[in-house]
Amino acid sequence: MDLLPLRVFLLLCTVHQTFTAVLGKNTESRNLYTERACCRRQSHVIYIGKDISGSPVNVDVGVCRTHCGQSARSASLEAGLMSTKYYESSTLDFLRYKKMKHLDPSSWPGSVPSCGPSSTCEPAGVRVDRVMLREGLQEVEIIEDCHCEAKMSRCVRAPSLKTYYSETPYEAVIDAGKCTGSKGAPEGFSCVPTKFDSTFIETPNKVELIQTVAQCKLREGCYRVPYVEHHYEITYNDDGVKVHSLREIDVGRCLGSCTSGSRCLLRSASDLGECLLWAEGQGNACVPQDYESHTFLSQQGQIRTVLAITSCLCQS
Repeated sequence: MDLLPLRVFLLLCTVHQTFTAVLGKNTESRNLYTERACCRRQSHVIYIGKDISGSPVNVDVGVCRTHCGQSARSASLEAGLMSTKYYESSTLDFLRYKKMKHLDPSSWPGSVPSCGPSSTCEPAGVRVDRVMLREGLQEVEIIEDCHCEAKMSRCVRAPSLKTYYSETPYEAVIDAGKCTGSKGAPEGFSCVPTKFDSTFIETPNKVELIQTVAQCKLREGCYRVPYVEHHYEITYNDDGVKVHSLREIDVGRCLGSCTSGSRCLLRSASDLGECLLWAEGQGNACVPQDYESHTFLSQQGQIRTVLAITSCLCQS
């Protein structure tokens, strides 16, 4: 009889340990699931214009969730707005109000990055829809899914899948490419496309040319990219015989954006309204700065000159 309490005690200890292990395992699984599910697509409706009938067109382009713990608060905020007087207002007014009242998810208490410190929540697939507006056909990129993508320490080209003519006989998935990874880059530099390629897809209207990113490099906000043109030219060999040939010229293009804001680098200590030193070339437009000329004889026997961009700068 004295052994009965001891057996009961041992049985209770065994049950307790088993229950604790199972509970801990379930909790761990639940935490892992939460971490995986945190990076996901959320609704993001934008107004893109009016259709040919004059009705407003709103499209849910989606957005990849950057921080955990924001969906409940965002949903309650939008539900509260839609249940008040904003329910009867136009969609555009509601979107404007939501944008004004929108809070940065990273500033919320207890908010953590959805993919951890070494990754970011990025689109895993994008669908390209074409919407007919009054101004004409407009392409809209719609995020379909999101995933955690490792942060790159150097500037590289990364895959970026885009689906064209979705749910039609002409559906095609293209790796359009994107530039990623500017961690530790000098101030004013970013990872941008410097070389492009193209691919053809079949459409109801014959074929369509899709531009893709082929190469990425660290560049300033305003930069030059190659842009090749071909021209027929006439030359003469050593024997004086006319030769028809094809000439390739990299005329270049200026891409990128220019930093907006004050161009003043140094102000007077006595009068802050007086600027002593202005930043040269700062403005809103990325335009050619220097160029070189290429002169040749055309097929018609006329002298032709083609200007090629060699550098770009920001200019107002």
